[in-house]
Amino acid sequence: MKECTDYAYEVGPIRPPSEAASLLLRVTRNCPWNRCKFCGVYKKTRFSVRPKEHVMKDIDSIKMWTDLLKAAEAADAQEWNGMISRFNKSDEEQFWVYSSAAHWYRNGMRSVFLQDSDSLVIKPDDLADILIYIRKQFPEIERITSYSRSETVARISDENMKRIADAGLNRIHIGMETGSDVVLKLVDKGTTKEKHIIAGRKVKAAGIELSEYFIPGLGGNEYSELNAIETADALNKINPDYIRIRTLAVTQRGSLIEDYRKEIFTRANDTKMIEELLLMVENLEGVTSTIISSDHIINLLPEAGGRLPDDKQKIISVLKGYLELPENEKIIYRIGRRTGVMSSIKDLDDGDSRDHVLGLINKYGINSDNVDAFVDDLMNRFI
Repeated sequence: MKECTDYAYEVGPIRPPSEAASLLLRVTRNCPWNRCKFCGVYKKTRFSVRPKEHVMKDIDSIKMWTDLLKAAEAADAQEWNGMISRFNKSDEEQFWVYSSAAHWYRNGMRSVFLQDSDSLVIKPDDLADILIYIRKQFPEIERITSYSRSETVARISDENMKRIADAGLNRIHIGMETGSDVVLKLVDKGTTKEKHIIAGRKVKAAGIELSEYFIPGLGGNEYSELNAIETADALNKINPDYIRIRTLAVTQRGSLIEDYRKEIFTRANDTKMIEELLLMVENLEGVTSTIISSDHIINLLPEAGGRLPDDKQKIISVLKGYLELPENEKIIYRIGRRTGVMSSIKDLDDGDSRDHVLGLINKYGINSDNVDAFVDDLMNRFI
């Protein structure tokens, strides 16, 4: 793992949608694995760890600006003008610090997200020091979150996981994607079902909230059933706090598209992926997870979510409701959702939305033969 020594304030490229209001604090750059065929986010980049001192400096800079913003709320006109003058004289780097601080301040300063793809890959001592320093500088924050990989978490001792939790990390997002070893190998995820289970249980045992991600369609049509059943089995053994749905979109940036072109497996369409999601949900047993489908536009049915086991039948009903639609109604909804005209299956009953979508279907000549290709193109724009 390479460390870069020249300091600059940094913000990474991505975060979970649930962290939109969070302060983004970059601990590492890019991805230490960076081989997953379905992901194009970090391709052609090198992984590196930011020095702990640089992260601390970022925290101090954010602290300076948020303190100024707090003071400005009670300031008279002269003090306010002085702060604006100070901001106007700041260099480009300080402009980005100020922008980050102001965004966080406006959103209540309640949460911090550690970037990039795997903050837990750094030394546990360094991560604990960073977490403690965040809590010291901003004692009012409620949540610190990070992405991590199952392979990384599985290697961390239970003692160190507890130290990290005690230092202040209280939510981890792990991209399970699938619980099938066959599919994991096909997409070069770099882990196994067993490691997913070990890592998930380790996070839960440390008292840290866990979000696991599932990608319907990742195994194509050939491994759709396997993807659903094996993922449900892994989730049953972990019982994560959240199961977040991320419908597969195959982009030009990831290498998965080459496997489709070589016909290693064939792409599943929206309807097949809903069938797969239904099968996965039906096989969830003994878990109290919250299923979330509403936090990304790429998901066809945002209303297919809720807390298990109480909302299981409601989720199943939503999924079956779509599957029971006549084919022409499925096409209308798919185009409506993928173009942003419809946000829920209930919008099929909205006359204006329906007319708008029918106009698009007529304009572009969309039918049962070409709708999958049209939808694939639209979904690529969301990634």
